[in-house]
Amino acid sequence: MKQNPSPPLFAEERREQIIKLLAEQSKLLVPNLCDIFDVSPATIRSDLRDLESEGRLKRTHGGAIPIGKAGFEPDSHSKEVEKIDEKIKIAVYSAGLIEDGDIVALDTGTTTLELAKRLTDKKNLTIVTNDVNISMYLEANSNANIILLGGTVRRGFHCTTGIMTINSLKDLNVDKAFMATNAFSLKKGFTTPSFEHAEVKKAMLSIASQNIMLMDSSKFGRVSFVKFASLGCVDRIVTDKGVGSKTVESILEGNENIELISV
Repeated sequence: MKQNPSPPLFAEERREQIIKLLAEQSKLLVPNLCDIFDVSPATIRSDLRDLESEGRLKRTHGGAIPIGKAGFEPDSHSKEVEKIDEKIKIAVYSAGLIEDGDIVALDTGTTTLELAKRLTDKKNLTIVTNDVNISMYLEANSNANIILLGGTVRRGFHCTTGIMTINSLKDLNVDKAFMATNAFSLKKGFTTPSFEHAEVKKAMLSIASQNIMLMDSSKFGRVSFVKFASLGCVDRIVTDKGVGSKTVESILEGNENIELISV
């Protein structure tokens, strides 16, 4: 049965009601929302796009679902199988941004690990990383000078964090930092579930001449627990073609100096 709000709702009011409905249900479908609010599918899709860009829901084919809990973080094994084709494309493109002789920082993550796998033929590289798997791979398969940052090993995530890791970065300078993120929204910036990870990421960003964010399209429109960077802190974003044109336009409006590459 159609439920016609009376008087008609403003867009902001309608979107708040969509969020309330989503809190009560596991999934919302566009046709049902059209019936509830007596608006067109194009209007509902616009609402869902805007709500996703704010990090308040996740769009799906034909509707929307709640975003994951802000503090949830899948372990490294779980991340390895997610969006693997997209991560490989991002890694292949990003490898082309690294020149022989560069000093590079690689953040911990499955996409940055894929990037490391494509650096074996580069010459005279120095790689700074807190990712144990990255350092092990490069040690076995490249001639790069590897600096593995000390600190507390985070079990299940194969990386170091903590004050020792941060202090290890303070006196370093690198040409390029290739960073990972769990989530990004225009309102909240780049976020991660772990406070310890966030502090290391901030330190890594601060030592680089260029900061390059590697993130597949599933990270857009989401919010996690701790912010570690704003859009203005990043020089490039490398992502896949799943990012909507409206999101791309909003990012470029938010930072006119940023370069966004979809591969």
